[in-house]
Amino acid sequence: MGGLLIRLSKSVVGKQEIAAVTTVLERGFLGMGGEVRLFEEELSSFFSSRGVVCVNTGTAALQLALQALSVGPGDEVLVPSLTYVASFQAISACGATPVACDVDERNGLLDLEDAARRLTPRTRVVMPVHYASSVGDLDALYGFAARHGLRVVEDAAHAFGCEYKGQRIGGIGDVVCFSFDGIKNITSGEGGAVVTSDAEVLARVQDCRLLGVEKDSAKRYVGERSWEFDVTEQGWRYHMSDIMAAIGRVQLRRFEQEFKPRRIQLAQRYQAMLNEVPGIVLLDADYGPTVPHIFPIRILDGQREKVRSELLEKNVQVGIHYQPNHLLTKFGGGKVSLPVTELLYRELLSLPLHPDLTESEVDQIVATIRNCLS
Repeated sequence: MGGLLIRLSKSVVGKQEIAAVTTVLERGFLGMGGEVRLFEEELSSFFSSRGVVCVNTGTAALQLALQALSVGPGDEVLVPSLTYVASFQAISACGATPVACDVDERNGLLDLEDAARRLTPRTRVVMPVHYASSVGDLDALYGFAARHGLRVVEDAAHAFGCEYKGQRIGGIGDVVCFSFDGIKNITSGEGGAVVTSDAEVLARVQDCRLLGVEKDSAKRYVGERSWEFDVTEQGWRYHMSDIMAAIGRVQLRRFEQEFKPRRIQLAQRYQAMLNEVPGIVLLDADYGPTVPHIFPIRILDGQREKVRSELLEKNVQVGIHYQPNHLLTKFGGGKVSLPVTELLYRELLSLPLHPDLTESEVDQIVATIRNCLS
């Protein structure tokens, strides 16, 4: 075995987050209240004054966004198969059918030509997944949606802080969903958010995160709750707590000066050192506008498992993002062939990336890969 464990990913929290949580605990109110309202307001400023609703997970954000668009049984949602199962489960939780699409070999993003072949009269939404924090050609994506009369729900779980043509992801777009789980670009421990300028979507997400109790959010923000109310649709207990929001508010303040530049710097170092290594192909990514959440590489010629084993032997954690959803029993069990997705699944290996990773650890990881493939 190698030396100390090099983590694939990790939460980066410290004294500021501990102090913020302690303040909430000392207030004696741990549910959804003023901290959530403040976090939403601060995120709104971050996203060019658009509406923000915080929830308990990124998966809940996707599900509630779809429900707010009245997506349900009989409807179909186009989604790339190369994503975590959460994207598919959020669709099926609404009673709708996720339609697995192939991806672009260069970046792992939704292949619009393949998606076009899978359109039916039942298609209601296209859900691009910003894989490895890249967003691709959003103009082409939104042009595709407009031509076919589709709403867009962006799965931006990887893409917090990323930009497209100088505008933040979330500051533009139809309905954009983020994850704040423990290893994302910012964390609230667990958590997520729906960001949009669609007032009807915002109102429905606000109500449905609180069991469908109409206009209960305004009461919760000031430490009260509704005692007499109406419920008109299925709701869920998906709200964010003040403890989570307190962590998220500190993380948001740290993002621009600490987390963002560090993630970019580390990815650029990997990129420079691996770019000319025979047997390695890097995904297309423009680090700077792209703030990387993960760093997957392609290892060619059937050598992925050899490299994976060697890194694990050296005490370097690695990952595979992701097992394609169309191969899972619930979502088709491989009845559909998506050749590019299946090719990438055989080749992809994610290397450690988080703000606590050191340059010497990156150098060690790259040296191990080079030696393994030489």
